[in-house]
Amino acid sequence: MESKKTGKTAKKNPSAGKLFVITGPSGVGKGTILEKFFHNNKNIIYSISQTTRKPRPGEVHGVNYFFVSHEDFEKSIQNDELLEWAKYSDNYYGTKKDFVLKALEKGADVLLEIETKGAKKIMEKFPDCITVFFTPPNLDELEKRLRGRKTEDEASIQKRLKIVKEELELSTIYKYTIENDEVENALNKLQAVYDFEKRTKSEAQSEDSTCETSESEAASEQ
Repeated sequence: MESKKTGKTAKKNPSAGKLFVITGPSGVGKGTILEKFFHNNKNIIYSISQTTRKPRPGEVHGVNYFFVSHEDFEKSIQNDELLEWAKYSDNYYGTKKDFVLKALEKGADVLLEIETKGAKKIMEKFPDCITVFFTPPNLDELEKRLRGRKTEDEASIQKRLKIVKEELELSTIYKYTIENDEVENALNKLQAVYDFEKRTKSEAQSEDSTCETSESEAASEQ
């Protein structure tokens, strides 16, 4: 890639990590799939988001999310501490900037599990990120899962279902779409995506190394 200002070749950092963005409607089952995925893949880092919503049964502060107050979240926004943030169903969700950028610079792969609004912001800032959108088999099944949680009232469920329909219409902007019809099946598809993208990263690093060697040899001959 030529730099218009200098005429020199601009290079990407071949050792930089890859950023994976996982999203999908509330209740689609992302958490269950990712729990199994991380058990099988120890080398990818999970970026813990912060949110103002209340913890659900079994969720742990600092493990599933950083649960903060609205006031503290808004301070993070004012101090430009977030890579992305969005308000969803009357609650804030966001991703810590420093953690993600430093991990990628060190060569670590990072996975974000975020809301669809935040995912769009990440795509704009990181056009090379790997995006995966999980879909439910159908809306009836998703509604069943939402009600099965027993954590929200009827008004909240109806609000979420309305948002889900809007999100599903935007699923085509993601690189990969995986239907969570059955956990193990969806998990295997996510693993296939990760393995493929890791392989392409290794190939890119190999090509970059070859180019650098060729340039070095050419320079020494001059």
